[in-house]
Amino acid sequence: MNIIICGAGKVGFSISKQLSAQGHSVTVIDQSSEDIKKINDTQDVKGVVGRATLPTVLENAGAEKADMVIAVTRNDETNMIVCQLASSLFNVSKKIARIRTKDFLEGKWGKLYNKSNIPIDVIISPEIEVAKSLFRRLEAPGALDNVPFADDKIKMLEISIEKNCPIINTPLKNLTEKFPDFKANILGALRKDKFIFLKKNDKIIEGDNVYLVVSSEQLNQILKAFGHEEKIAKNILIIGGGNIGFNLAKNLEESLDATRVKIVEKNKDRSEFLANELNNTIIINGNGLDEEVLIEANLEEAETVLALTNDDEDNLMVSVLVEKFAKDEKNIDDKRTMALINKPNYALLQNSLKIDDLIDPRMNTVSSILKHIHKGTIETAYTIHNGEYEVIEAEIIETSELINKELKNSNLPEEIRIGAVLRDNKVIIPRSNFVFKKDDRVVFLAKKDSISVVENIFRISSI
Repeated sequence: MNIIICGAGKVGFSISKQLSAQGHSVTVIDQSSEDIKKINDTQDVKGVVGRATLPTVLENAGAEKADMVIAVTRNDETNMIVCQLASSLFNVSKKIARIRTKDFLEGKWGKLYNKSNIPIDVIISPEIEVAKSLFRRLEAPGALDNVPFADDKIKMLEISIEKNCPIINTPLKNLTEKFPDFKANILGALRKDKFIFLKKNDKIIEGDNVYLVVSSEQLNQILKAFGHEEKIAKNILIIGGGNIGFNLAKNLEESLDATRVKIVEKNKDRSEFLANELNNTIIINGNGLDEEVLIEANLEEAETVLALTNDDEDNLMVSVLVEKFAKDEKNIDDKRTMALINKPNYALLQNSLKIDDLIDPRMNTVSSILKHIHKGTIETAYTIHNGEYEVIEAEIIETSELINKELKNSNLPEEIRIGAVLRDNKVIIPRSNFVFKKDDRVVFLAKKDSISVVENIFRISSI
């Protein structure tokens, strides 16, 4: 597929790297010659220096033959104009745009996006996507991540294996015997910053981050089996009332009635906006790094503290203050801290600052965009380990070579691991003699290099 990406920032860089690795022909446009040089030096893609809103620049980038345009520049209006030009002048069939401004997303203005007005097929709002991701983590506090598949009947969990995990050092084949009624399947683990596929004789060890798919009905039971019995927080403190903090508070108000939420926001006008827009959230106008403000916000009582300002350093400092306010080691352990980080290097400070979760908004946006790259039978895709792997949901259609084949005879590559299947509204964990049928919705893990094989197996059309 011929794809043009407008914007060579962190998101554009990550998407081009993924799509190029999957065999697509990718061209990246950006006004920054430095960003384009970085892409040209590190990726097998074509870089074009120029303004993506100029028809000649789009033409030079190959827009006449493009199957898709992905507009992820730093400016909403630029992204909208790019999609308009791609449609009107070059008849590009699929347009994806990153849009941040609330006015462009909600209410009557949200109806702008159609063929008659602004022809954008898919709108990605990073702040909304990150807020959804944070809500999912709060909903399943024992998991580092919690992603829904198959109409929320199946969940993909990322779980940290700690020393108190009851099943630590147990071969996977023994887990099936120990928990025969569990509908769960371990796909792999991140071990010492390397992703590994786990086989039946392998064991999970302390320090692993394990990825597994589970039946949503058994979510809490399975987390307990892994030693995670954390309760949903009743007192949540959000530092930073920007779009992420606002959208998260709104989600919490709508879905977790028993949870009390407070937001500390230093901008007075923004604080007034939050107070008017949110019903049950307490808004405190002040600096989240001011100890007096944190005392007023009852930081000591907060079970989960989320640092969601636009400043990475401030977010890290909040975690330091959480530790300072804790009375003892147990009090620290009982609190969950989450920090929004845009600079990947800060991840090295996670353990020393005792931060439970670091949130990278870039990868949330990349995941949101990638799931729209394919049409046909792919419903959902979620990237893990900096985009090296994807957890994908796809439907078995009549032309799929998997139909009526047993799993053991399906000749799937090593880099593809089937996790769970939804059939007739029931979750199945497939064993070696499982036979695929038409309309099965399959959730599986695939290495990015194997995506072309996935497309062939599931007969997925490109766009």
